[in-house]
Amino acid sequence: MHAADDLPSAPAPETSWSPIVELRQYTLHPGKRDVLIDLFDREFIESQEALEMRVIGQFRDLDDPDRFVWLRGFRDMSSRAQGLQAFYGGPVWKQHRDAANATMIDSDNVLLLRPARAASGFSRVGSVRPPQGSIRPRSGHVLANIYSIGEPSETVFIDFVEDDLRSALRDVGAVVLAYFVTERSRNNFTALPVREGEHVFAWFAGFPDSTKKYGTIPGRGTLEAVIPAAPGRQRPLQVLRLLPTARSALTGSSGACRAISLSPSS
Repeated sequence: MHAADDLPSAPAPETSWSPIVELRQYTLHPGKRDVLIDLFDREFIESQEALEMRVIGQFRDLDDPDRFVWLRGFRDMSSRAQGLQAFYGGPVWKQHRDAANATMIDSDNVLLLRPARAASGFSRVGSVRPPQGSIRPRSGHVLANIYSIGEPSETVFIDFVEDDLRSALRDVGAVVLAYFVTERSRNNFTALPVREGEHVFAWFAGFPDSTKKYGTIPGRGTLEAVIPAAPGRQRPLQVLRLLPTARSALTGSSGACRAISLSPSS
């Protein structure tokens, strides 16, 4: 045996974000979104990540000037409870919670999600967060479609994303960033409510060129017409068009999820 064989192998690089994800949508008082974004980007990213949570992305809703949307990830449900307790019981939140809460009308619209496949979470490829103080706009936009489904429909929706949707997005220069289903575990940090008693399927797509959401795709019509209908002609419960903030790690130029990028038909 060679001496090198006795050495522990290096850990594999972390290629995807967390397997437990919160999709958080906040309704804000009119004119207060930029106030919250400035505070969030300055105070609430590193302070949460120091507690082993992941701030995956934060966004302005392009269709609602009073909605702020962000994604927070966790290693598992146990670490979620520990991280949230440490953050919301800690000094940073206590110092800034009054200013943050003053911008909000409602912060309880929260979906607790898990990847629909083992590798269908957000990729870390191309998701580099700018440093504190950055104000330059991030590239592209993120599109999210959230469907209310019955649990037996999960497989049908996975096939839809990996076949019809992926092909359509590829034709217009976009990618599938991730796709999720409801995490069935009970909310283990009840101080922060989540939407319970429902089952959803959510997919996220990245568009590097923000202008395409307003115009047409040559020979294809509008962007909305390019995206195929979901299985069974189900209509999205909600469509979100999201513009990354200056410090969002996730952007329209982030890499496709591994479930898509590793597929032989990619």
